[in-house]
Amino acid sequence: MKITHLLGIGATALAVAACTTNPITGRSSLQIANNSEIEAMALQQYKQTLTESKVVTGSQAQSVKNVGNRIKNAAEKYYASIGRGADLANYKWEFNLLQDSQINAWCMPGGKVAVYSGILPITKDDTGLAVVMGHEVSHALAGHGNERISQAMVAQGLGTASGLAIKNDRAAAIFQTVYPIGSQVALLKYGRNQESEADKMGLYLMSMAGYDPRQAIPFWNRMEASSSGARQPEFLSTHPSPGTRVSGIEKDLPQALAYYKAAGGKI
Repeated sequence: MKITHLLGIGATALAVAACTTNPITGRSSLQIANNSEIEAMALQQYKQTLTESKVVTGSQAQSVKNVGNRIKNAAEKYYASIGRGADLANYKWEFNLLQDSQINAWCMPGGKVAVYSGILPITKDDTGLAVVMGHEVSHALAGHGNERISQAMVAQGLGTASGLAIKNDRAAAIFQTVYPIGSQVALLKYGRNQESEADKMGLYLMSMAGYDPRQAIPFWNRMEASSSGARQPEFLSTHPSPGTRVSGIEKDLPQALAYYKAAGGKI
């Protein structure tokens, strides 16, 4: 049997063995990296970012924490209801507002969230903030960081069927590409499939948390308008086109509204 054929069989077996299914969207992805190591490195990066940034306090910062905790609680309740509560057992949630004019927000593996003050004029209120934070929390819950790292490591021949450690220099360099050091973490990018999944999952999570999902479309319209005649915000850099995004939201709204009604929202 040819070596290339053996390699193909090995890659297929690896993909099957490490296939992870998102319990909210049903999307499957390859995630073979070691989550504990990724989360430890993410925590280190998060701490450095906070050191290099001005962490905001006061009412706006409290809104970020309140919205984040409502979404986190909704996620934990949903995962527990389907018997997958253990998936979130190691998350150490933290929500911070950073003084920065960038129109951006992000969530690292393990639940470390940062919202930049530059996005608040676009979110306008807690519901708009819930659109953003639901989206970013979804990146972490869906394991998008692990997926990106896994894809890069497999491409470089670093993957194994038993799981993938990230203790060597090559692997660490891949992590730094996905999650740049310090303040540069704001430049992290996901693929469009991952962004679309975060849109859908975030819409559902904000609904489960009791925020009206119908406000997602006005928010994304405001976000798109903010880029008119200027450089596109990093928050939109790899996202689907505005038309594609709105179509996706409209398609997912019936299910989102069902979650919203179950959470006590008025239809």
